[in-house]
Amino acid sequence: MRFGAILKKTRLNAGFSQEKLAERLHMSRSCISKLENDKKTLDAATMIRWFQNTQAHDTLIALVYQVDVTSIAHNVATLVGGFINFTY
Repeated sequence: MRFGAILKKTRLNAGFSQEKLAERLHMSRSCISKLENDKKTLDAATMIRWFQNTQAHDTLIALVYQVDVTSIAHNVATLVGGFINFTY
């Protein structure tokens, strides 16, 4: 599965530079860049740590269960009579 753009989005949403996230994950900045550009495969343990550090638990669940979070959020918002802005 290729999801470098999602990884980058969660990192940016958390306010981390590549260097800061690399430090938190005990990886090199170069490795973070390769993951975000789909040039390296993310293993499950690192994926879990990535999403824990970026507080993107909902994104992790969506990826694991192959769910389109944006569509679900839009459908739920329509049911409750409003619009919730979810961007992934």
